[in-house]
Amino acid sequence: MSSSPASPAADRNRPPAANQVFASDNTAGICPEAWAALAEANRGRLPSYGNDEWTVRACDLLRTVFETDCEVFFVFNGTAANSLALASLCQSYHSVICHDYAHVETDECGAPEFFSNGTKILVATGPNGKLDPVQVERVILKRTDIHYPKPRVLSLTQSTEWGTVYTVDELKTLTSVAKQHGLAVHMDGARFANAAAALGERGGVRPADFTWRAGVDVLCFGGTKNGMNMTEAVVFFNRQLAREFDYRCKQAGQLASKMRFLSSQWVGLLQDGAWLRRATHANWMTRKLAAALRRIPQVKILVEPEVNAVFASMPPAAAEAMHARGWHYYNFIGAHGYRLMCSWDTQDADLDAFIADLTVACGTKP
Repeated sequence: MSSSPASPAADRNRPPAANQVFASDNTAGICPEAWAALAEANRGRLPSYGNDEWTVRACDLLRTVFETDCEVFFVFNGTAANSLALASLCQSYHSVICHDYAHVETDECGAPEFFSNGTKILVATGPNGKLDPVQVERVILKRTDIHYPKPRVLSLTQSTEWGTVYTVDELKTLTSVAKQHGLAVHMDGARFANAAAALGERGGVRPADFTWRAGVDVLCFGGTKNGMNMTEAVVFFNRQLAREFDYRCKQAGQLASKMRFLSSQWVGLLQDGAWLRRATHANWMTRKLAAALRRIPQVKILVEPEVNAVFASMPPAAAEAMHARGWHYYNFIGAHGYRLMCSWDTQDADLDAFIADLTVACGTKP
């Protein structure tokens, strides 16, 4: 039996649909440059499994961006990128050192351990999402006997899970510690574009400067959070470490038969610098959001934003009121610390609407 349509009164009582603007940069759609490239790549018939002109162009563009002859592979998502990259650097009896807030530790559902047949994740600490070199070395040297999983990889997140950015000098210090003890260096770059935009504003730091020139061996370059759909690039600066990585991708179900639909989006964003423009916009909107939040006395910025994430605390009642109004965002730090993300398509109207509602929720006069 079919049910009757809901009455207008029922509609009024229904909670508002969740507003996903600040929940994550994953909630944004595909940016115009990627969409146009997908449409163009959809014309005609092309070879499968990466033997197409789009994939060749995308790899060459990435080599141009990084100013080196690197090996490039495209996979569907960040979990696969990180997990397969780490597995390529480790044996099952090895361990990976990362920050205790790193995505490979907190949000990969054990995938790095799974794809490496048991490599253990070891965590170190450091303020504002950045690893402390002293703590990293402490973990490396904690035990050196055969009964303990041997440290083999240092995994860095750039930008960090706290919305901060490692400087070139900070990276070189960390990679120097790693190399001194025989560790390879992996970089989780889910928001690499945002970090590149932020560092580029600081004296013209180039992507090569804070990757391979700073001692990074392999980078997982995020496309999804930069405005693409379902595509990440695994970039091996140390080409020897990429040996048989294509087989890992195939075995893990990450070899796209229609690879051009992953790689063409990179062409669309890389060929004229749109990847940096889109990231710069997201970073700029975050600064504007942080400035507006600072004008609300009950709200406190917890970490100075450097890329496209603001971490702020607000009164519990205000947070509940905002959720009731339909705003969706994640609790991240402590009981009342929340993460607000901006993306390539965040607009001034989004900021204005959020701040207006939060001002009311906090009981502050507009």
